[in-house]
Amino acid sequence: MMLSVAQRAGKPDYPWLVFLHGFSGDGNEWHETGERLPDYPALYVDLPGHGGSADVVVSGFADVSNLLTKTLLSYNIFDYWLVGYSLGGRIAMYHATRGPAGLRGLVVEGGHPGLQSAPEREARRQSDARWASRFRNEPLEVVFNDWYQQPVFASLNDVQRHDLIALRSQNQGQSLAAMLQATSLGEQDDLRAALVERDYPFYYVYGEKDARFGAIATELNAQRHVIPHAGHNAHRENPDAFAACLAQILRLRIKDTP
Repeated sequence: MMLSVAQRAGKPDYPWLVFLHGFSGDGNEWHETGERLPDYPALYVDLPGHGGSADVVVSGFADVSNLLTKTLLSYNIFDYWLVGYSLGGRIAMYHATRGPAGLRGLVVEGGHPGLQSAPEREARRQSDARWASRFRNEPLEVVFNDWYQQPVFASLNDVQRHDLIALRSQNQGQSLAAMLQATSLGEQDDLRAALVERDYPFYYVYGEKDARFGAIATELNAQRHVIPHAGHNAHRENPDAFAACLAQILRLRIKDTP
């Protein structure tokens, strides 16, 4: 079993950009960013429970990481950057800390490195279980209307919120619920120490209006980049600035590569 993906060719000898979307999204979320970086071949991954991988069921982060490894091997991708947003950023960090062959660098947008206490993890598991129950049993439009009222999405205006609710409601509630619980922040290891021990560059990107993840960024041993005029989903809210930031990161690393 592998993950559903879309791919786009780039120039020879350029590393791949492997894009991982956030919860309730799919690989299409990253196409606009990828198209702004045409030199780089791109792989747009649908995570388990989402898009073309909606029927893929996993039990936790290790399963997702193993599926990602198999998928990359099947496309002969041996030189790549991981670029992940939110849930995709958490999966990217987990995968990177497993020491995968061929990983050139890590770019995380608004991803949490892990809770640091057992009570916090238990509270998050319970919260995600309540959301999962709603995803299984209520119309998705109703659930997402409440989902996007959470403080982390406070920067969205009414039109942006309405558009996201309509887009996300095309998902399958059962599949979302299963993935939400399998990859709950309450089930995630605290990855801070492992990320310190890394042997690859790590960049953390967040929107200037995203106070929560701006604070988290200061806890990480990563080079930090702030996207102006954007909240939690910076690559969607300010795609030009995000793509320019990513291009700058990649140019610098290619310049430094022997």
